[in-house]
Amino acid sequence: MYSTALAFCVLQFVFAATALPLKSLIKRDDFQGDATYYETGTGACGYTDNDSDPILAISHLVYGDGGRCNQWIQITNPANGKSQYGQIRDECEGCGQNDIDLSPSLFQSLGEDLSVGRFTVDWHYMGKDFSP
Repeated sequence: MYSTALAFCVLQFVFAATALPLKSLIKRDDFQGDATYYETGTGACGYTDNDSDPILAISHLVYGDGGRCNQWIQITNPANGKSQYGQIRDECEGCGQNDIDLSPSLFQSLGEDLSVGRFTVDWHYMGKDFSP
C-alpha cells in the first residue's frame, strides 16, 4: 500500500513538472503584409517620435481603440532574413489589414533602401510585457 501511494505521488510530481512549461506557451499569430515608411511625428497613440526611432503604425483596420499602443512587434524581411523589433505608436489610414508603416530608420534596418518604397514582411505581436 505504501509503495502504491509513493508511486502515485511520484507520478503526480512528474506530471506537474512536465506540464509547467505548457502554461508558458502562448499562441502566436503570424502575419504577412507590405511595409512602407512614413515621416514620424505625433502619432495616434499620442507620442511624438523621430524618424530614427524604431516605431511603426498598424493598419486602421486593426488599430481599434489603441489597445496595442506601445506594444512591440517582430518584423522579418523574408527576402534577406533580417529581423528587427518595432514599437506600435501610430495608426496607418492607407494600410491594408496586415500592412505596416515603418519609421525610415526601421525600414532601412530591414535591409531596404527608402527608394524601394514598399516590400513584403512577415511580422507578429510580441507579448504585452516584452521590451527588446
